[in-house]
Amino acid sequence: MDEAAKLPNYKLFIKPSDLKELRRDIWVDMPIPAQLNIDGKRLEVDVSYRGSHIRDFSKKSYYVSFYKPKKFKGSSEIHINAEYKDPSLIRNKLSFDFFSQIGVLAPYSQHVFLTLNGKPEGIYLEIESVDENFLRRRNLPAGSIYYAIDGDANFSLMSDLDKAVKKSLKSGYEKKFGKASEDKFLERFIYNINTIPRSEFERGIIKYIDVEKYLRWIAGIIFTSNYDGFVHNYSLYRNGETGLFEVMPWDYDATWGRDVNGKMMEADYVPLQGYNTLTARILDVDSFRKQYQKLLVEIMNQQFTLEFMVPRVEKLLGIIRPYVLQDPYKKDSITQFDQELRVITEYILERRKYIQSEIVKLN
Repeated sequence: MDEAAKLPNYKLFIKPSDLKELRRDIWVDMPIPAQLNIDGKRLEVDVSYRGSHIRDFSKKSYYVSFYKPKKFKGSSEIHINAEYKDPSLIRNKLSFDFFSQIGVLAPYSQHVFLTLNGKPEGIYLEIESVDENFLRRRNLPAGSIYYAIDGDANFSLMSDLDKAVKKSLKSGYEKKFGKASEDKFLERFIYNINTIPRSEFERGIIKYIDVEKYLRWIAGIIFTSNYDGFVHNYSLYRNGETGLFEVMPWDYDATWGRDVNGKMMEADYVPLQGYNTLTARILDVDSFRKQYQKLLVEIMNQQFTLEFMVPRVEKLLGIIRPYVLQDPYKKDSITQFDQELRVITEYILERRKYIQSEIVKLN
């Protein structure tokens, strides 16, 4: 239990009448008032359910915004994810940490143990909100942040949802932070991705996106195998100083060998070439494709190895295991939890084989 003590204890208190209202319609985003006690500090907060299909699960995920005080540890809001379909409960955090390790901006996350009105709700993953506080915490220039909210965030002029021309260049995005004037930069970016002539693309696209960082983000998707990562599960940040866009990961529980339903996923399921328009155009440029190939080799040799990853997996699993036994939704699945080190290890081995076999095709 010594290791488990490292998990912060989050105690959520909601009036029975408000809790009844919250549960009345799980699809309503209207928050209800609550108190959140974090390691002895009492905070007044607003709480609502979060996510799309995950709201149907018995173990709910929460969006928490701080009301009094307005900020806690530099954040005005946090996400508390149930990680319900991930038998290991660590894939999201493992992925965010991996992205950071390969040089991609990613939200901070930590496991916590949540109780609701005194009743254990189990292990959750607290995830930092990607907003102005995210930028401030990292001393990054202000600019704008957009969330990719559906498949139309595919960097194309064509809708991924109805296969027609998009009604707006902002389709698929929701602005989280930034002035109204920032929208024109996003629209110009999407338009130019699709209209810069092939002969001018190498010189033209670098005016809009940091290609090096974009390739690192793509590499992160490839190594973790996040199927939806190319057109969803990300946020877009425009650096106000450089004027260039960067991409950050979000929602990476369906990774490291398991899909969105927690089922085993084949190691060759996600191709190296990706799925979206911007990736296709960037990898069509010889110099960018060689840069990408070199980057994949570099990460294969440094971070995506058993020597690098297994100790990190073991540490995360070891820290939360005592609390899995106290999680009312997961304690009966402890046998499966104990097999997840093997599942992730085998995924890394098989994914390495696949990438090594495919990487020559980038020549």
